[in-house]
Amino acid sequence: MNILVDTNILVRSVHHRDAQHKEAVRAMRKRRTQGAIVHIVPQNLYEFWSVATRPAANNGLALSPQQANRVTARIEKLLILLRDTPAVYDEWRRLVAVHSASGKASHDARLVAAMNVHGIDHVLTFNVDDFKRYTGINVLHPSGVR
Repeated sequence: MNILVDTNILVRSVHHRDAQHKEAVRAMRKRRTQGAIVHIVPQNLYEFWSVATRPAANNGLALSPQQANRVTARIEKLLILLRDTPAVYDEWRRLVAVHSASGKASHDARLVAAMNVHGIDHVLTFNVDDFKRYTGINVLHPSGVR
């Protein structure tokens, strides 16, 4: 099984004081021990960097760019990074048009586009409802990973 992790899983997995930290880490470990290959795409890292370097008062992790760089490098070593291709953009354009995605939903559409292009049919996320509009993918909440 191939799984894409949503950025909210990455953020919580490195934020040790977050109430959902243990659940995020447990779900990724459990899937990996079950033989799943856990993937990320560049968008995950862009979004992670944004949250990681944002002030805590603005719902960020308040890491310096140097700290965020070290954490990002660890993430890249632990998970499989699938690179963007022109096909990802084309699929994103199709998805946002078909599903009338607007605002923040267009970011989720891009993750789904990358999943479709790279043949990944599972996403691990705390925001299950954000992905329900898309067919052909299985949306997993960490609490449901057994």
